[in-house]
Order: sequence, then C-alpha cells, then structure tokens
Amino acid sequence: MNAKSVIAYAAEHEAKFVSVRFTDLPGAWHHLTYPIHNLTEDVFEDGFGFDASSLRGWAAINESDMLLIPDPSRVWIDPFAEETTICLIANVVEPITKEGYGLDPRSVAVRAESYLRFTGIADTVNVGPEAEFFVFDSASFHCGQNSAGFKVDSEEGHWNSGRVGNDENPNLGYHIRAKEGYVPVAPIDTLIDLRNAISLVLADVGIDVECHHHEVSTAGQCEIDFRFSNLLHTADNVMLFKNVVKNTAVMHGRTATFMPKPLYGDNGSGMHCHQSLWKDGNPLFAGEEYAGLSEMAKFYIGGLLKHAPALVAFAAPTTNSYKRLVPGFEAPVNLAYSARNRSAAVRIPMFSPSPKAKRLEFRPPDPSCNPYITFAALLMAGLDGVQNRIDPGAPLDKDIYDLPPEELANVPSLPGSLDEALKALEDDHEFLLKGDVFTKTMIDRWISYKREKEITPLRLRPHPLEFSMYYDV
Repeated sequence: MNAKSVIAYAAEHEAKFVSVRFTDLPGAWHHLTYPIHNLTEDVFEDGFGFDASSLRGWAAINESDMLLIPDPSRVWIDPFAEETTICLIANVVEPITKEGYGLDPRSVAVRAESYLRFTGIADTVNVGPEAEFFVFDSASFHCGQNSAGFKVDSEEGHWNSGRVGNDENPNLGYHIRAKEGYVPVAPIDTLIDLRNAISLVLADVGIDVECHHHEVSTAGQCEIDFRFSNLLHTADNVMLFKNVVKNTAVMHGRTATFMPKPLYGDNGSGMHCHQSLWKDGNPLFAGEEYAGLSEMAKFYIGGLLKHAPALVAFAAPTTNSYKRLVPGFEAPVNLAYSARNRSAAVRIPMFSPSPKAKRLEFRPPDPSCNPYITFAALLMAGLDGVQNRIDPGAPLDKDIYDLPPEELANVPSLPGSLDEALKALEDDHEFLLKGDVFTKTMIDRWISYKREKEITPLRLRPHPLEFSMYYDV
C-alpha cells in the first residue's frame, strides 16, 4: 500500500482514529493516537512529532524532539479498540537530518536489509520465529524494601492436583505434570479455545497462522506459529503477535507473558529463529553439503556460532533469560550445529526435501528480545560468516546433554548470565558496525541500559531463596 491507499482504506472502514506505533530500545510497543482527519498524505513524509526523551534508553532531554514516519506498507484495524481505529507502524526519524534515529530498533532492521542487498550475497533474508508464551489464570508480584515475592497460578498446574474444590470451582483432576505438557488434547489442554481465538484475531490483522499447540511446561505454556517473511515484516509481526496474544488473553480473563522463565523447575519459553537467504526468488541455503546445505549456509552457521556469545546480549536480553539457558530443559547452551538435534544451538530442520524449505534454526533467542535488533544482529553474524568463510567445524549429531565430561569440555557454550553476554558484546561487535547497520552509540547505550536498569537492581536486592539458605547462619 501507499499513502493514498492507506487513506482510502481508512475511509472505507469509516475509521475515527489512527494509532501510530513504534518500538522502544528494550522492545516494548508504544503509540500515539490521532483523530483520523490528521492522517494526510503529507504525514507519510513529514511525520508526527513526539518526545523521545521519555522512552527507555532513548534521547536526552536536550535532544528529545523526534518524528514518527508511518510505513504505509502495513495497516490494519485495531481489533481491541471500541472506536474504529486503523494502525500503522512508524520509523523514528531525526527531525533535522531526516535520517533514521540511531537508537530506533526498526531503523536498525531497515539498514540491515539494505546492507544485505548492498553485499550482493542475497536480496532477501526470510525469518520465521517461534515465540512461546505462558497463559496464567492470575499473576501477582511485589518488590518492597522489606519484602518481595511473586505468585502465578493456572488450573493446569500440577500443584493444583490437591486443591480442594467447591461447587463453583470443582477440582476435576486433570492437571499437567511438570515437563509433560507437549501437545495433549482436552481436557488436559484447557487453552484450545483461547488459542483458537488468538489465531482468528491474528488472521484479521494479517498474520497467517500455521499451527498452534500446548508446549512442554505445565500451567499454560503455548506456541502459535505464523508464516515466515522478510526480516522487517517478520519483526513487525512479532510485535503485533505479542500485542494480540496479551489483549486476547485479557479479554478471556487470563494473563499472558513472554517472560522466558516464569516457573521454577520446568521448561522456559524460547523464540527459535528460522533463517534463510534468497536471491532473485531462489533459495541459497540448499546444496550438497551436510544435511542438504549449501556452502553458503555452512559459513552462515559459522558466523552464528562464532558470534553467539555476543548475539545473546540482544537475543536473550534479560536476567531472567539465563534461568532458561541452562542444561536439561531443551535449552541450547552449547554452541554446535546438527540436523534434527534440538540440543544444538543451530538446528537444520529436516521436515522437507524441498530446496525452498532449507533453512537454519538458531535456538538461543527468547521472546523477551527486541525482534528488530535481534533479527538484524543474527543476519549480520551470518553474513560475516559468509564473507569470511568461517568454518563451523564438524556437526554434533549426539544428545549434547548426555556427552561424557571429557567430550563436552570441547564444546563451547553460551554465557551463563546477562552480564557475561554484555561483556562478550563489548569484546565482539565489529561485525555489527558494517554498513552502519548498528552504531557504536547504540551498542554502548544497550550495554549501559542493561547494566544500570536491570543487572544492578537485581544484584542489590536480597532473593527469597537466600533467606531459606542463609537466615540461620
């Protein structure tokens, strides 16, 4: 669509408002809403002004004026607004230079796709994420000076097997044992209707759902897969997907979270990222190498594995992420690649022999990440592997978690904490600066924000588990 067709679309649906959406540095969606008469052809060039200093990790107060330039290629009707509202996604632009703001995540993704075309290696990178999430019946938490705690609950949770029921809320005995929640039918899976409802809303807003199911964890872990697309469009879809999941859950009296590890002792939520390069409509990852890969795909894997410790500073960007990235929970902490093997950081799916289906799955990311930044960083790492012919070594077609210690010692692993990942990013980020896709300022801001706003506050706060371990010392 273009500006004229967006305005015609708004008129056709008798829209009263336009919601202009953008993403902050950590990865949350924000919006400004305008009466529909403000939506003119001019704003697609001139933009809407707003205060960027009030967003997390963004501009200082003395440089707060920024513009939102709507992208006419993506428009939909807000399914959750009472008054008819059309939605547009915007890039954040410097008002003086009219260049993409260096800290705007979507502008990073735009530059990454532009750099890909500039290299001549390919013209398209397709990305297919699998963003898992939890649906709870309730969630409460507090962090005071003298107390802290949280509680999430779901009727599916195995801890409710002994709950005393009543006439209004009987205990019928159907609960999911820990780590046994993968694709059961009703009545074990209580969320089929909710996932159906989410899928229908996703279809209404232009996201093509391929499949949905219950995931491994007890207490409402779900996955809804949608069709892959190019990097920018898929990152837009992830933001819209998360918004639809949360709002639909609320409408059904539930609460959804993309927090990677909300439960102790069970699987966390990942966002495995499938990637493939294309040129002139032809797939470039199919060939005669291992698992039907091309040489290019092998070198792309080499780039992902080499830079993985730095990549997870973006792809697994919370302190909670590293409570998921531990051995034993299908978490790919070891840096190896393999066909079909889900214990490897890079998996080559083998569901189809078609060259068009040949792709790589990078498994460490989780859905707390900013998709624009994460997808761009993965692409830059893969391209660095192709450009420098980085050999990933031999594949590892074994269950890595069952390797003997002497063999496991030779397999490199991911950082064990967000702090370690940020240190890896400090030491290894030159590949991200090619083509000015990332800037040193943006990387430094990311690192400082994460340390000051997330790591330090957690370090300073006593943990409830510490009381049970140390109170009587």
